Amino acid sequence: MIGQKLNVDVPGAITEFEDAAKEFELKEKLYRIIFRGKGMEFDKYRDYAPDEDASNIDWKASLRSNKLIAKQYIEERELNIIFIFDVSENMLLGSADKLKCEYAVEVFAALAHLIISSNDRVGVVLFNDGIRNYIPPKGGNNQLFNIVDILSDPSTYSGGSRVDKLLKFILAYLGKNVDAVIFISDFIRMDERVLNDLFLVSNKFESVAIMVRDMLDKTFPEIDREIVIEDPITKEQILINPKMIKGIYEKSALEKERVVKGIFRKANIDLLELVTNKPFAFNLAGFLSERVNMAKRIRR
Repeated sequence: MIGQKLNVDVPGAITEFEDAAKEFELKEKLYRIIFRGKGMEFDKYRDYAPDEDASNIDWKASLRSNKLIAKQYIEERELNIIFIFDVSENMLLGSADKLKCEYAVEVFAALAHLIISSNDRVGVVLFNDGIRNYIPPKGGNNQLFNIVDILSDPSTYSGGSRVDKLLKFILAYLGKNVDAVIFISDFIRMDERVLNDLFLVSNKFESVAIMVRDMLDKTFPEIDREIVIEDPITKEQILINPKMIKGIYEKSALEKERVVKGIFRKANIDLLELVTNKPFAFNLAGFLSERVNMAKRIRR
């Protein structure tokens, strides 16, 4: 239907995530070190003040000086964060209240709102079997709402998912003004052939990946009758009995998921897995909180 929009609750997603972020004490400005200090230039050493964040302490310099020494940074500019969003047909799958794409849009909106509310900028690369669109980074709520509007349009989603082509684009066209990239996809069709380019991307930009899966990506429902399923890309149809092949399907799905997780681990990219039948806010806040703790450990 012309004018139809996906079932996306942006205000609700933002509110739930903000509530979860408070529980994890994720203050808006604290998210900067989630990206390990990108956009911050080291200025000089100075004496540590007792009332400041202990993560500023340089422990090696402190040992040499026999007193607590802190690093002082100069903020170079606003951070530019690019979301890499999968708009392939596979994201239209859904067995829960939300399709994968609807769930993913809400994840994007919540996280992008955190970034924009900290006076930084977001952009987006929409990809399927090619690059569907690139919206350069910009600040302000209008940028957020414009991107959400595009992602909430069902006609945005089509074709397959070619991560290999996507990575070539990122390496060729995203420049030094980009501080971090955040992948949002189901990564269903990703394999180890992309590992080298993914590793290059992680070396060029601070990178985070959010894998959005539906339970149908993991298992078949308990149905003891024949049904027709269709490949969304090739349109090939087959007749199956889910109960008879459930075990084989689950084993194959688990192996493919293991491969994807291994690829990101080898590429040194933190991966968060979300499933559409569970709220994302608490898990996303916890994931970011862990990155805060990791960033503090690195800076020490």
